[in-house]
Amino acid sequence: MIDLLKAVIFGIVEGITEWLPVSSTGHMILLNEFIKLDVSREFWEMFLVVIQFGAILAVILLYWKTIWPFGRKKETGRIGVRRETLALWGKTIIACIPAAVVGLALDDWLDAHLYNWLVVSIMLILVGIIFIIVENHNKGLVPVRNSLEDITVRDAFLIGLFQLAAAVFPGTSRSGATIIGGLMIGVSRTAAAEFTFILAIPVMAGASLLKIAKYIAGGGSLTGSEGAILLAGLLVAFFVSVLIIRFLMSYIRKHDFKPFGIYRIILGLVVIIYFTVTR
Repeated sequence: MIDLLKAVIFGIVEGITEWLPVSSTGHMILLNEFIKLDVSREFWEMFLVVIQFGAILAVILLYWKTIWPFGRKKETGRIGVRRETLALWGKTIIACIPAAVVGLALDDWLDAHLYNWLVVSIMLILVGIIFIIVENHNKGLVPVRNSLEDITVRDAFLIGLFQLAAAVFPGTSRSGATIIGGLMIGVSRTAAAEFTFILAIPVMAGASLLKIAKYIAGGGSLTGSEGAILLAGLLVAFFVSVLIIRFLMSYIRKHDFKPFGIYRIILGLVVIIYFTVTR
């Protein structure tokens, strides 16, 4: 029962930090210092990734009409395959390529060498500073891409390169990196955030499946209690993500991302101080 309650807390933190550009990894590492699950290291590593699937389900629910390719065509009003949706998925796949290639090739190496508090804290601070710089630079500028349909194939690939930084350096924040990438090439905050949400579907689903496959291949199997812990974290992440995505889309209509940049810098300093004192 205690571990179930802990899983709920992890699910809440995952649901909040996965979509806000503040790094879910950084928060999970810090949270794990205070409320550790009584599970194996292999299950813990798999749990951290798989509960993200709950966050993906929230995107699928909220953006179903946008991502489902079958419906009424704008040109004719008839039921069929919508070209704009197929084009969106094409751009999404292109944006996924850089991170997918590196993730598949270096997943274990990255976990072993870069998944630590020092790298996470440095990236929290660095990306926070970049957020503030980009927002200050863009102040007063008019975005040239204001909707998902406006995003070009070239834009999608460039955003995918920014996502690569998040795949390599934990603490970067996948949503933070892709949103910054979008803002830097003239995409509006709303369109950048929406593309980030949709881009997360194949990326996070692929990462979840990869971790599950490696867990099973390594001889891992779920006990009844572990299955309950995983399900609790996943479901809580789903419900919290629905609320957070709605909040973020409402927030960015009137505000910029500088407060998140400031928060990242403060959190990064807290992580450095905490681990320096306790280690």
